[in-house]
Amino acid sequence: MSRFFSPKYSSLTPYTPGEQPQERKYLKLNTNESPFPPSPLAQRLARDAAGDCQLYSDPECRALVNTAAESFGVEKENLLFTNGSDEILNFAFMAFCDSEHPAVFPNITYGFYPVFAELNKIPYEEIPLKDDFSIDINDYIGINKTIFIANPNAPTGIALSKADIEKIVASNPDNVVVVDEAYVDFGAESSVSLTKKYDNVLVCQTFSKSRSLAGARLGFGIGSKELINDLNTIKYSTNPYNINRMTMAAGIGALCDKEYFEKNCLKIAENREQTRRELQKLGFWVTDSKTNFIFAKSDKIGGKELYLSLKEKGVLIRHFETPLLKDYNRITVGSKEQMEEFIKTVREILEEKQ
Repeated sequence: MSRFFSPKYSSLTPYTPGEQPQERKYLKLNTNESPFPPSPLAQRLARDAAGDCQLYSDPECRALVNTAAESFGVEKENLLFTNGSDEILNFAFMAFCDSEHPAVFPNITYGFYPVFAELNKIPYEEIPLKDDFSIDINDYIGINKTIFIANPNAPTGIALSKADIEKIVASNPDNVVVVDEAYVDFGAESSVSLTKKYDNVLVCQTFSKSRSLAGARLGFGIGSKELINDLNTIKYSTNPYNINRMTMAAGIGALCDKEYFEKNCLKIAENREQTRRELQKLGFWVTDSKTNFIFAKSDKIGGKELYLSLKEKGVLIRHFETPLLKDYNRITVGSKEQMEEFIKTVREILEEKQ
């Protein structure tokens, strides 16, 4: 770092994004992107919007908010769109956490949570998962802290029921509970309806996974009018024009093309279950994932060894070096053909190892 870098950030460990290699074409199963392109309608609307990019985008995202309000069955005042769901998560740390309202989240979860806490100088606690990688909701009942729960969790893929989320929300009436639903569309139960019953729950989602817009950067939050107003205060104090015209238009198209969205989610869930069965036949232990990825380990080969062997053969998956996760790998679920190629390559690696 330079001699000008503020010492207040000297201990900050930034988030490590998944590899985006350019030097070689890989079968890319490492960053939970969709194997399917954006919907044709989303693409067309984005192209049309490009012609007006000399003008600022609407900071209120009115056309997108109107479409989303109808799609999710909420009022317009209950929605806020952001530059990816990472932005609204950071806004939530800024708005709802401080020395008197520390953050709390599982010790195995989305890696940006501790980064946002450190970045904003917020005290936080990490609560261990159970031995099977599931969240024990009793650890969060009446904890009186600002709670962040990825549901389904990442990188484990395990989901809590809406009833369990509600128990956590109801037991912490004086603290915000942020439910990060980045992967909810692949088989988990959404908590959006709880935002109509409780004023302390914020549900965050993204267009990156199930709506094939990872490169467009579009996320959103649903919560009470008061919570959304709080978050808008942060937004308008940082970057009012946080969503560009093309992304906004693509988001409208993605929401309107419901049949395309549902068909792709179903295909990914089917491919996930088929891949899970094939990995189990090869001796892997696999969690009950409700996401567009699989979390697995094998007694026949170490996590890092499998990751490196696959990479050498042109297949990228995600490996984590942390002690609790080093035996495991996270595998994005792609198309049927991609997953067949993945299983074939894993089988070759195991046979070569024998």
